[in-house]
Amino acid sequence: MAAGLGAVIPWQNALQHVADLLESNHFPAPMTPLSALLGSARFRPFFICQFLGAFNDNLYKNGMIVLLTFQAAGWTKLSPALIANLAAGLFILPFFLFSALAGQMADKFDKAALSRWVKVIEILIMAVAFGGFLAQSLIALLFALFLLGAHSTLFGPVKYALLPQHLRPEELMAGNALVEAGTFVAILAGTLAGGLLAASEAAHLWIPAAGLVVAAAGYAAARRIPPAPAPVPNLALSLNPIASTAEVLRFARRDATVFAAILAISWFWLYGALFLAQFPAYAKHVLGGGETTVTLLLAIFTLGIGSGSLLCHKLSAGRVERGLVALGALGLTVFGLDVAFASPTPDPQLLVVPTTLRDLLARSSTWHVLLDIFCLGSFGGLYIVPLYALVQSWSAEAERARIMAATNILNALYMVVGALAAAALLSAGLTIPALFGGGAVLNGALALALLIRHPNFLDATQAWLRRRASVQLECDGLAHLPTTGPALLVGRPGQSIAFPLILTVGQRPIDWVRDAGSPLRAALSAGRLVAYQPDAPPGAEGGHSDVIQLWHSLSGITAPLLVVSTTAAPSEDRPRKRIYMSISPPVAPFPASPEEFARALASCGEPK
Repeated sequence: MAAGLGAVIPWQNALQHVADLLESNHFPAPMTPLSALLGSARFRPFFICQFLGAFNDNLYKNGMIVLLTFQAAGWTKLSPALIANLAAGLFILPFFLFSALAGQMADKFDKAALSRWVKVIEILIMAVAFGGFLAQSLIALLFALFLLGAHSTLFGPVKYALLPQHLRPEELMAGNALVEAGTFVAILAGTLAGGLLAASEAAHLWIPAAGLVVAAAGYAAARRIPPAPAPVPNLALSLNPIASTAEVLRFARRDATVFAAILAISWFWLYGALFLAQFPAYAKHVLGGGETTVTLLLAIFTLGIGSGSLLCHKLSAGRVERGLVALGALGLTVFGLDVAFASPTPDPQLLVVPTTLRDLLARSSTWHVLLDIFCLGSFGGLYIVPLYALVQSWSAEAERARIMAATNILNALYMVVGALAAAALLSAGLTIPALFGGGAVLNGALALALLIRHPNFLDATQAWLRRRASVQLECDGLAHLPTTGPALLVGRPGQSIAFPLILTVGQRPIDWVRDAGSPLRAALSAGRLVAYQPDAPPGAEGGHSDVIQLWHSLSGITAPLLVVSTTAAPSEDRPRKRIYMSISPPVAPFPASPEEFARALASCGEPK
């Protein structure tokens, strides 16, 4: 079992191939350097604010749990294990109670102002925690933790809905990459800091004092966030958590692709939490290590998430690149399985006396597991960043915060269900490596279902790989693509082979619709860039009828019509084929008959 999949997968060749691709010029240069975005006044204050918030949540939560684990007898009669589970439940409960209200507030009020109020609340919460530590009141400490969960719940929709307001379309992937990488680093750093402070002599003072300082620094950063005006200032707030939760879930379900992306995000949080929650037991009972081994596993996973998130910026070239989702899902499955296969058989003697970290690192099996965990995190970053960016891009501005609130609700639900399922399976005798392997198999099955149910994700992956592996694409007329609002890009009949490459151009994600009926109208009504390729050229069997159906489908739709034409040419850089693509200006006036429509498709958009 310890041999893993490494014996059948040529790791070195695969990694070298990836390195060669990254060093080549096959990837367009990113539109905005990450350093420039971090230095921007539009982004830097927000990034610092959200980073410190995640850091403080985990500093307080882990510091309190570790402190009570070793000093519980002087505070309460409850067992440390019960306190830890109670703390986890209290922290996540507000996501079910207040997420919908938080989404409404983020759509009704200026998000920058909300950020400042949330940070003021955080300072007050840490003051409550300070009092709880001084009084040695477990109830006060748990109440403060519940309030911190509510604070995170309020900030969640603000955090993700604010990005599209402050960032340009070509910056959205970079912004999400930095936020996801920063969030995981903040979680790890806060967890470690909380543990270190809990081990200090005056832990009951240091933990809340540090929390107050971090909260104050977060407020200072929030004061510099530029205004983010409310899209629906007249929105009526609902204080009924059941009704408002049902409402935001209805908003999320209205668009099938957006809802599929939300479910995929929620599954990622379940899958990631499955691994993270088992790291302590895995380090002790499978690897035979101690506390430092747990820290190493967390650090490697976090480094992987950060690396994969930032790699999205390079691989996407500033686009909301759905093509990375399938690749990320594949890596999550392969490396999740390999962790299961590479895990060593536990040695009962090592479980009595933990192995030192130095001795663990002397084993090749340990390095195999660490590589798997790093790659698991990296492909997780490739998977999650474009999904968040897609939900932000394709959500209506007036509903975006409430849709992000629905995402948070489902994230919390999936993590709770995953934790309960994992506990039941482990109690039934399943081993931790087997649990990892089962999760990986389920991840692969769900990813396959996503690609079958929503083929646009697979289309985007194929186009992305094709452009980088075998095609040199030159596109003329990108300036004709509108930066906001709907538009229909129709491929000239008879050029269907190269048409999917349209998914790799421009900064806005393009929805390739195969049905010229209601799906096309729905996508245009949602304000998207929509691509459609007639089945055959006019005159061919069925071709003219397809164009006629398309013309009738556009009745009453005011979206601009652009014609996409492609042609191939010999390339000196063989075996990469050179393809020229041209996007016409909007066809005006709109053809008054199907025959005029067919002639417009045949004559417009000739590549230069």
